[in-house]
Order: sequence, then C-alpha cells, then structure tokens
Amino acid sequence: MDEFDLIRRYFDRPVLDDSVRLGVGDDGAVLVTDPGCELVTVIDTLVEGVHYPVNLQPDAIGYRSVAVNLSDVAAMGARPRWMTLALTLVDANETWLDGFAAGLYAAAQEYDVSLVGGDTTRGSQVVISIQITGDVNAGMSISRSGASPGDLVFVSGTIGDAAAGLVLIKAGDVSTPEQQFLVDRFCRPTARVSLGRLLSGVASAAIDVSDGLFSDAHKLLSSSGVGGRIEADRLPLSPALKNTCSDDEALQFALTGGDDYELCFTVRPDDEQTVMMLSEQCKVPVAHIGEVEEGSRLFCTRAGNTIEIDHGGYRHF
Repeated sequence: MDEFDLIRRYFDRPVLDDSVRLGVGDDGAVLVTDPGCELVTVIDTLVEGVHYPVNLQPDAIGYRSVAVNLSDVAAMGARPRWMTLALTLVDANETWLDGFAAGLYAAAQEYDVSLVGGDTTRGSQVVISIQITGDVNAGMSISRSGASPGDLVFVSGTIGDAAAGLVLIKAGDVSTPEQQFLVDRFCRPTARVSLGRLLSGVASAAIDVSDGLFSDAHKLLSSSGVGGRIEADRLPLSPALKNTCSDDEALQFALTGGDDYELCFTVRPDDEQTVMMLSEQCKVPVAHIGEVEEGSRLFCTRAGNTIEIDHGGYRHF
C-alpha cells in the first residue's frame, strides 16, 4: 500500500459541507467562507510516547487528535469548519489505520468538521499534526488578553480527571467504573465548542486547559497584564476523581495535571448571571473559581491560606 492508496482508503471520504469546493486528493483545498466572518486557525502536534502512551488504542488517538484542536477553537469562541491532517507513520499498519481513522472521523462528525487535505509520510515514530480552521463573526473572537482586575475566573466541566486517567492507563490498572470514567476523560476529551461560541461577546478572555489549570490560567493572566487568585475549595472535581484519589492527589491533578481541555475564562462581575444562563443553555457546567487582581502573580488559596503549587503544568522543553 503506497501513500496514495493509504489516503484513498482511509481519509478520502465524501464531504457533505457545501463550503468545500475541493477537498482531499488535490494539491490544496478550496473553501468558501461566509461574509462577515473572520477565520480562526489552530494546529497541534501529537507525538507517540510524548503526548499519549504507546499502548493507547488507535481510535482514542484519532479522536483525541481532533478534540485537542477543537478545544483551541472553542477557547476563541469560534465555530470549527475544516481540518487538515499531516500523519507520519512507522509503517502502514492497516489495523492501526482502521482504528485511527474511525476515531478521527467520529470526532469530526460529532463537531461537524470536514477533513479537506493533508499529507502522509514515513518516519521513526508516529507523529500526528492536525490543523483546524474555523470562523467567528467579525470582531467577536475571544483572546487571552482581555481580562481586567475585578473580573471573575471560571472553568467549565470538572478538572483533574484526564491526568488521573493517564496515570491509570500507564499503570494498566482499570478495574472500576470510576477509573474507567477517568481513563475515558483522557482518551476522548470533550471540546467545549458550544460553550465557547456562546461566550463570544461575553467572556473578556479565555484559554483551554491543556497544560494544567494553574499554568494555563497564569498564561491568560500574563497575556492580559494582570494577576489573580484561584480558590482551591471552589475547584469542580468529579466524584470519580474524589473517590479514586486522596484529597491532596485530586487537588494536584486538578491544578497541574492538564489534558482535560476544559475552558478557563474570565467575565465582568455584571455578566455572572449571563454565564450561568449560557451554561444551562448548552448543558455545560461552569464554576466560579477565582478573581482577577492587580499585579502579575497568580495565587492559589485553600481555606483562606496561600498554598504552594508543585509545578506550573506541562512544559514541552
């Protein structure tokens, strides 16, 4: 099976999106944009053994590869539209490719994204790069740099689950429904696209939680030129995490673990009730976990006392 057979067999599927004039199989995609919209483009690379365990099921790898990019689009308040895939393989293992393609297309169909092109090549390890382009009404994208002192800090869903799930995957120890829940949160993260789109025009700043809540919240605040405070007692922790880990372990996973791909965002105090209404509308829970303050430091408090954080999240280098 050569490169072109591989593409035709696994990644050349009919596209039902009328905006795609020309998709997989040519030198480039031809896409039709809507008037009054701006494009948002994101890209993430996943390396086998670095961003996911080598024993992770291929369908989970495919799904996760798409979801982590969708989360970036969500953080900017945009609608995901099209994606391209650059795939480096050690060999053309048909069983692996069947599973990977199934997971990739499952995520794409769930979020109404069309695969419109890409590239395949051979290498010494599996490397997956997915680029997603979306659109947002002109002037309505959310950035990291709009937070101001007095804003409230929110996070969606529950946090810490995926980091705990990764530990279980590596240990090969999954024996209860609660442990399986944590593993699933790593393998198939939920991109908060619906919430992100509703927050457009409401959130003053946003970022997705990929490298750890404390680290990513600090990135948002730094981009905005402000400091802030997170209250550990307000962090939304799932019953599965609390019943699987000790209180201190759960807190560590939540603050520094990463990989949950929830949204951390800030809003003006007057918009708190609006946020709660939007949360109910899209059925995505949100929690008020802190405040934006003057300065440049991010603090974490627990029962009124400042606590030290072991590290600031995942770092690539």
